[in-house]
Amino acid sequence: MLKGIIGVLFGLAALAASPVLAAEAGAPHLDGADLQLFWIIPFVGILLSIAVFPLLAPDFWHHHFGKVSAFWAVAFLVPFTIVFGASIAVFEVIHVLLLEYIPFIILLLSLFTVAGGVRVRGRLVGTPVLNVTILLIGTILASLMGTTGAAMLLIRPLMRANENRRYRVHTIVFFIFLVANIGGSLTPLGDPPLFLGFLKGVDFFWPTTHMLLPMLMLSVILLALYFVVDSALLKKEGGIPAAPAGEVHEAIGIDGKLNFLLLGGVVAAVLMSGVWKPGIEIQVYHVHWELQNIARDIALLVLAFISWKVTPMINRDANGFTWFPIIEVGKLFAGIFLTIVPAIAILKAGQSGALSGVVSLVTTPDGQPINEMYFWMTGILSSFLDNAPTYLVFFNTAGGDAATLMGPMSQTLLAISAGAVFMGANTYIGNAPNFMVRAIAEEGGVRMPSFFGYMIWSGLILVPLFVLTTFVFFL
Repeated sequence: MLKGIIGVLFGLAALAASPVLAAEAGAPHLDGADLQLFWIIPFVGILLSIAVFPLLAPDFWHHHFGKVSAFWAVAFLVPFTIVFGASIAVFEVIHVLLLEYIPFIILLLSLFTVAGGVRVRGRLVGTPVLNVTILLIGTILASLMGTTGAAMLLIRPLMRANENRRYRVHTIVFFIFLVANIGGSLTPLGDPPLFLGFLKGVDFFWPTTHMLLPMLMLSVILLALYFVVDSALLKKEGGIPAAPAGEVHEAIGIDGKLNFLLLGGVVAAVLMSGVWKPGIEIQVYHVHWELQNIARDIALLVLAFISWKVTPMINRDANGFTWFPIIEVGKLFAGIFLTIVPAIAILKAGQSGALSGVVSLVTTPDGQPINEMYFWMTGILSSFLDNAPTYLVFFNTAGGDAATLMGPMSQTLLAISAGAVFMGANTYIGNAPNFMVRAIAEEGGVRMPSFFGYMIWSGLILVPLFVLTTFVFFL
């Protein structure tokens, strides 16, 4: 399966680089001021499909999500090509593929494959101290191996530790809050929005220095609150239940340690692409494909392949490893990255575009950013849509220039980044690992809250913390 995925990705890159697509004329230009609001219907359609179908028609969605994504992509591309011409359409597709989608999915594939080869074995006892420790470790690891990688690594050991506990839902909910979302705020490896920002020119360590204090504040409060809640519930249960008679205890340990070395290789590859600037590029239909980015993506694919080959399959089987999650993300985000093109173009047009009302909400009449509104608008949309494209939308609303956003507009970039990463935890659909953790928990016998039931948890716990974040950092 990995060979097939890698083959497809290389095939896309090869297609994009074929001489047939080369052109001598100037680069095609899409002016967002010329686009009406109806051009974002496919984008809204695919995001609503992601939100609604898994809840109302889960069987249909499970078998046909790729077709739904393709439908919305075609619904955008066909009329777009007819109205604006093949030249602009080809340019936009190649631009999205080479500079955004392919790097994005390759990073996720690499992190997913490498993390899936690490197995934490042994029986742990789910005391409040142990549970907090696992949540803390996961929160730290999320910025190093991605929220998806950290969540997939630790959710099963956490569930095994608490399998004899009566109350387990709160543990999974806080796990989603911390490990699947807030913990991934310190590096581009942590959460897809930050990686997209990195691809747009944001320095690798910018999130580390600017997001650290908000992340620490939220993490400390949530961990302390969890400890109090878990301790109270354990007392209500009557203490830790005794292990079943005759149960054989497996020694605690970690299998697949080589994958930690490969994980270091992933970090090195991403860092390399940010600091190594050889000035060499391939121009593909006016799209500048830089050598350092090509080298990074090839290195990530090689690392994923090595992990797949050297990790004993028993480790992945014990982790419940399958390719389905990455296939689902790959198919859905292909549609998202294509259909978001007109939305970004419209927002780049600012007050001249059809979404000038959105721009007005986050900017003053004289054009100054309203940082608290950037935080909440990015966060609210990240809660119900997906935080990666939402980040792109508001990144471009703020001007889209990384140097300016890291400099005089650093608080604006902080507000956008924090809103996208933090508030992805508000719903199941806010970030891809949320759904994955919920599915694994339910397979393990934990009756997770419904879509709106989960929102009660996040509304009571997270929203007040985000209000606090607003007052501390953005007012």
